[in-house]
Amino acid sequence: MPRAVSPRPLHVRLVTSPQPASASGAAPATPPASELQPGSPGELDALYRAYASYVAAIAVRILGRDHELDDLVQDTFVNALRGLRGLREPLAVKGWLAKITVRLATRRLRARRVRRALHLERDVLDYEVICAPSASDEQRALVAKVYRVLDQMPADDRVAWVLRNVQGEPLHRIPELCACSLSTAQRRLWRAQAVLEKELIDG
Repeated sequence: MPRAVSPRPLHVRLVTSPQPASASGAAPATPPASELQPGSPGELDALYRAYASYVAAIAVRILGRDHELDDLVQDTFVNALRGLRGLREPLAVKGWLAKITVRLATRRLRARRVRRALHLERDVLDYEVICAPSASDEQRALVAKVYRVLDQMPADDRVAWVLRNVQGEPLHRIPELCACSLSTAQRRLWRAQAVLEKELIDG
């Protein structure tokens, strides 16, 4: 059995620009239920206005880059609109969007690893662009080191670790967001944590 994973947050708030409302700790305003009724003219607009910043914040933390962000956010809401008719409770939309974002971001990470294996992926990246403006030089350097290690990990391990330690999700939410069991989520967290500790200590 893997040992328990103790969270070690980076203490650096990674945000998109402009800063998501959720980064301040406040949840985005939930649109009126009438605006989320399937087929209503403003359903997609209502979703986007309320949750685009929240979706973007999750996406950039998982991906570690901002140049893929717009496409992923757009894809998330396109997928969300297709499934809106099956959502029984409008108040559950935030968690539902988070799951879609995680799923699509994981796919992008897997595709990125394939491109890297085929030498089609650029290696020179500026990870500091995802840091909060208030981050110190030391914190920016730490974020860059962490994301360079994350880039070498399997997508599933990376996503679980980022959700827990950067996004700040509680442990019980990781299986839901990653569509896996709790024991699987714990194994992914343990593997990612072990790799990061080894690489950062050696470095």
